[in-house]
This record gives sequence, structure tokens and C-alpha cells, in this order.
Amino acid sequence: MKDINDTSIPRTHPIQSATFTNPINAEIRRAAATGIYDIRGGGAKRRVPHFDDLLFLGASISRYPLEGYREKCETSVTLGTRFAKKPIELEIPVTIAGMSFGALSGPAKEALGRGASAAGTSTTTGDGGMTPEERGHSDKLVYQYLPSRYGMNPDDLRKADAIEIVIGQGAKPGGGGMLLGQKISDRVAEMRNLPKGIDQRSACRHPDWTGPDDLEIKILELREITGWEKPVYVKIGGTRPYFDTTLAIKAGADVVVLDGMQGGTAATQDVFIEHVGLPTLACIRPAVQALQDLGMHREVQLIVSGGIRTGADVAKAMALGADAVAIGTAALIALGDNDPKWESEYQKLGTTTGAYDDWHEGQDPAGITTQNPELMARFDPVEGGRKLKNYLKVLTLEAQTIARACGKNHLHNLEPEDLCALTMEAAAMARVPLAGTQWYPGKTDF
Repeated sequence: MKDINDTSIPRTHPIQSATFTNPINAEIRRAAATGIYDIRGGGAKRRVPHFDDLLFLGASISRYPLEGYREKCETSVTLGTRFAKKPIELEIPVTIAGMSFGALSGPAKEALGRGASAAGTSTTTGDGGMTPEERGHSDKLVYQYLPSRYGMNPDDLRKADAIEIVIGQGAKPGGGGMLLGQKISDRVAEMRNLPKGIDQRSACRHPDWTGPDDLEIKILELREITGWEKPVYVKIGGTRPYFDTTLAIKAGADVVVLDGMQGGTAATQDVFIEHVGLPTLACIRPAVQALQDLGMHREVQLIVSGGIRTGADVAKAMALGADAVAIGTAALIALGDNDPKWESEYQKLGTTTGAYDDWHEGQDPAGITTQNPELMARFDPVEGGRKLKNYLKVLTLEAQTIARACGKNHLHNLEPEDLCALTMEAAAMARVPLAGTQWYPGKTDF
């Protein structure tokens, strides 16, 4: 009988549990050691059905493509045509999502304004109010009106080009925001009228309404403050997109902003980011259906956000019925967030390039998500703005290339018929046929 320690005996190869993976085990140990939940920034890191699961059907014999060098493909979009006296005219259908001064540094907010303006699009304030740098460098600036009311100022409402009432956010629908004390500098504290160095948490709902009827009253109040000039957006997190879009339209929104779970945040509970909300892909068609059922598609514009990275993502969102998209995380990466040149410093923080998400700690080596003067000095807003402009240009060119290949002379002419799906899940969510078939789950008319 052989000794079980005999190395000549073949052994079973160790198998990692698919349920208790190394990351899960590490989180269990962290929770056991600290007794507190994990807070981080960014969006969902798990793999969920996304735009990569869709393909375009380019033109061949049955469709006629456009010549890229001679035939135009328009990209302009007008937002707020329903009620506003002064709708926003954008050259491209890619906008910058709301990210607060506080979560981001002042130079980073300036760079977003510079880049967006150079590309012919808009940027958005985020929680905490409007900074002079952001307003000064943004040709078109959307003012976010949030449950916290941090930094809310009627004069700034009038200075803005549009107002976005934030009901929910994709990374944390039903939850409030966080800005932890280490990022509350003198200036941030003054703008928010709260103590320096103390954690600031935004409420999960607006303090002066309890339902859609109250939202209608609030929209009318904001229109009165701004003389009915500014478009009023309503931003919702992706959870029940059909009903939430319907109620936003009935309350009088000019624009609906729909944010899926791949949308980012500066800081919230990891369990919230990963387990609450719907993938962006699952949100678009129900929202478009609501617009169509009310006869408001294209009259009330739909902006989709949450995980937009490439021109293909832009084109796919628009083919599914969006009028425009918004980017947040991608814009920060374009500015220099998680740049490999800071790898040694990311490692000192216990992470690595591409995985850094502890933005709430205020130690960002790139100087973008921090209020530390020494770190902020590393970031050049002029260079950051140039990089963002280039990135927005590439997104637009990629989307145009795809649209021309589908025979479309405007990005808004893309349609679901131009798409097919690679997976059953994507086919069901996007309501486009599984590749090589004319069927998707739930389709009854063959």
C-alpha cells in the first residue's frame, strides 16, 4: 500500500469554486476584518449583456451604402424642442454626463468644458453646483438639479443652457450620493454650505415631492425661474424604464436621460453598483416604446448613458432609438484617469492601472478625482481638453462610418432593422433578431 504522501501518485488538479472565487473570498475576508461594506467608484464590473453583443448589418445588394469621402452623414441633434424657447443645438450626439466638482477636481471640470466645447457638444455640472471655470469653458452647460440641493442657486439655473432634474443614476438607482470628508476642501465646503472634512451624503429622493404629480409642479417651477427658455431634462436610473419614461413625459420633460447599470459614480456601495438596476442594453427599447406609445418619439428626446465607449456603442444606442448618448467614465479615461504612466503610484495605493476605483479617498495620482492641490497640479486642463476633443471626434467618425455602411445619411436614420444579436439575452433585450434568423425571444409575428 502506497503512502498518500508519495509524490508518484497522480493528484487531482485544484479547482477554484465558481461561486467562491478569489475576489469573493477576498471581499468576505475584508468584510470580516472591518465590519463595514465596501465603497468604491465606477460602474458594474461584472459581465452583463452589452452593445458588444450586437452587430450591424452593413449594406450589400439589398441595401445601398454611402460613399464615405463624398456623401455626407449628418450628426447634429437638437435637444429640448418640446417646450423650451431655446433648445440646445449640438454638432454631435455625444454629451458629457454630470460629474460633480468635489468628485472631480476643478481643473478636470474645466477640461471637460474645454473638450466638449471644442467638439461642439455640452457638458453637465453634477452635484454641488456650478463653478466659474466650468461655466466659462463650456459653450453649452447643463445644470443638474439633485435631491441634495448642494450648491443650488437660481442665478446659476438662469446661467445654464438646460436643467437636468436627477431622479436616479444607473450605478445606484434608489440610492443617494456620497462625497467623503477627505475630499471636502474649503472650496467644496463653501459651495455646498456644509462643514469641511465631514462626509456629505445626498438624499435618495427629492425633499419636496413624493410622486410624478409633484414632479410636474417642480418642472413648471423651474420653467418659471428660467422664463421657459431652458430645456428641462429628467434623468432616471435604469430600473423600470417604460413606466419611468412615461411618467417623466407626462410630467412635462423635454428630454429623458436614461442611465444603465454600467454607468459610473464617484462613490457608493459595491453591492449597490453590482446588484441594483438594469444593463443599459435592457433599458433602451422599453423607454423608446413608452415614447412611441405616447406619440412623443423624437419630440421628447432620449439620451442614453452607461457604458458608452466607442463609436459603435454610439451608433447602436441610436439605432435602438436614442437621440444622443452621454459619457462619463470614458471621458475621464480620455482625460488621463487610470493612465499607465502612474502605475507605480497606483501600486502604492494597492491597485493597478485600469482597476483604480477608490476615487472617494481623494488620492488619485492623475489629479482628476481629487481635491489635493499637489495632485491636481499634475493635471493640465488644456491638454486634457484637447484629448477629450480628439476622443469625441473619433467616436463621431466611427459612428458615421457605420451609418454610411448601412446606407444612412444621418445617425438618427439608423434603426433596429440594421442590427442583429449574437446572444439570446441581447436579442431579447434589444428586440432584434438573433444573427442568421428573423426571430428574437418574445417575437410572435414571423
